[in-house]
Amino acid sequence: MQVVHMKSIILFLLISLVFTACGYRPSSTYSRMALGEKISTSVIISNQNPQNTVLIKDAMDTAIVKILHASLVPRSESDSHLVFSISTPSYYPVQYNSNGYIIAYRMQVTLTIKRYHDGKEKRYTAKGISDFSIVPNAVVTGQDRINAIELSAEKAISSFIAQIASEGARKVLKK
Repeated sequence: MQVVHMKSIILFLLISLVFTACGYRPSSTYSRMALGEKISTSVIISNQNPQNTVLIKDAMDTAIVKILHASLVPRSESDSHLVFSISTPSYYPVQYNSNGYIIAYRMQVTLTIKRYHDGKEKRYTAKGISDFSIVPNAVVTGQDRINAIELSAEKAISSFIAQIASEGARKVLKK
């Protein structure tokens, strides 16, 4: 009984040592180093996709809170201000059935993000893609398109967050 207890303590200590000794930090820590703790956002409304623009703004605000663990604040109180714009989403066929009918499409969304931090502006481009199926010889419905744009935008936001995290990690390495 005591041997099992001692083995579990040793295992716990080894795991703790591995995570503390290698300097592991979550990517949100690095992202906050690049962006700061307080972030404000705004979006440039697309004339072609006003509904999708609002969805992307909501997705980015959610990512800031849930993934980066940062606070959303008014621009006057922020460490960084992010301005988002979406290009016209594009979709194209990626799969056909044996009769030549399209059965799957790929949606691509490109986000342009401007970051204002410490009096400097930096521009980022992030792309997200999403594949979706349709019934052969069917028309792509508005809901299919909206769902694909949402998923693609989420992937583009994840790409942006990865870019920011790598900047924060480089700042740590320079120190």
